[in-house]
Amino acid sequence: MEINFAVVILILVIAITNAPSSASLVTFIFGDSLAEVGNNNYLQLSLAKSNFPFYGIDFAGGKATGRFTNGRTVGDIISAKLGIPSPPSYLSISEDDDALLKGANYASGGAGILNETGLYFIQTLSFHDQINKFQRTKESIKAKIGEGPANKLCNEAVYIIGIGSNDYVNNFLQPYLADALQYTHDEFVELLISTLGEQLTRLYQLGARKMVFHGLGPLGCIPAQRAKSSKGECLSQVNLWVQTFNSKVQNLIVNLNSHYYPSAQLKFADTYPAVLDLIEKPTAYGFKVSNTSCCNVDSRVGGLCLPNSKLCSNHNEYVFWDAFHPSDAANVVLADHFFNVVFSNSPPPIPLPLHLQFLVKLTHFCRYIITQKVFFFK
Repeated sequence: MEINFAVVILILVIAITNAPSSASLVTFIFGDSLAEVGNNNYLQLSLAKSNFPFYGIDFAGGKATGRFTNGRTVGDIISAKLGIPSPPSYLSISEDDDALLKGANYASGGAGILNETGLYFIQTLSFHDQINKFQRTKESIKAKIGEGPANKLCNEAVYIIGIGSNDYVNNFLQPYLADALQYTHDEFVELLISTLGEQLTRLYQLGARKMVFHGLGPLGCIPAQRAKSSKGECLSQVNLWVQTFNSKVQNLIVNLNSHYYPSAQLKFADTYPAVLDLIEKPTAYGFKVSNTSCCNVDSRVGGLCLPNSKLCSNHNEYVFWDAFHPSDAANVVLADHFFNVVFSNSPPPIPLPLHLQFLVKLTHFCRYIITQKVFFFK
């Protein structure tokens, strides 16, 4: 008896019903100001804040939320693509809030891999601090749903990590700070990698199994670094250092995957080429300006977009919002690239949510069954 189309449809419906939904995806985000959504608002002494105009001018409601851009972060945009809410800032919710079951954002402006990075902001959450906060999150989840389900949730969650920019921009590249005075770059990058390895290991021990570390972009080309050049050009030495860091992180992740984390899936998302291409060829992406920021800032006094700053007339024409951070429009481009690298094996022009990717594959399988005249019953 040949299987008929009605049976195929029934199989398809059952499979879709039981397919993993992107709405059930839990994400935990770690990082710096590129990913922050408001943690520093709750750090009373922190000088690394963006909860004032003109930050957030193009965000929903037009209000500053603590995001260091005019609109959304890359994390916000990726969450929307996955069909899930953007994880809230950890410090904005109580430890017994059910929202923690869907994930949290621990990112903090000024934070680095090293605890001493960003000290002149007085108060930030270093990567070490963020991991401590995640440990408290896991304990809260255990208390809420039990140890077994909590371990399962943490094992199946996706951990997105973007950290290291401040270790350069607000540490090693500042000639008056201790790390710049006592280390060569070779020594400094080895310190970063060894510290990062310990931090990723700790996350693994806390249950993280699906970690994505996105590398650094060409920091030598951000407006704050260009301002150090007499001609406003990219600083090639800084970019070379960043590429060395990225390469060593890739090697670290390969080593951890091969020898230490057999049950984990660590992935390195190389964002450097995409960001550099966006900066070097802005018109190819619909931008006009990539060598300076939309918000007219003074990088000598912090480089942030203050309420008395002058803005460009069209925010979508600029790659950078201030001296350090991309605009909302640029974040859309970067999120598309990141999403394709991390969540799609062969990405379509408009990436599909995970459950729809599953549906497409299942449809191809069922079409194969029909066309090849597969017999389930004789």
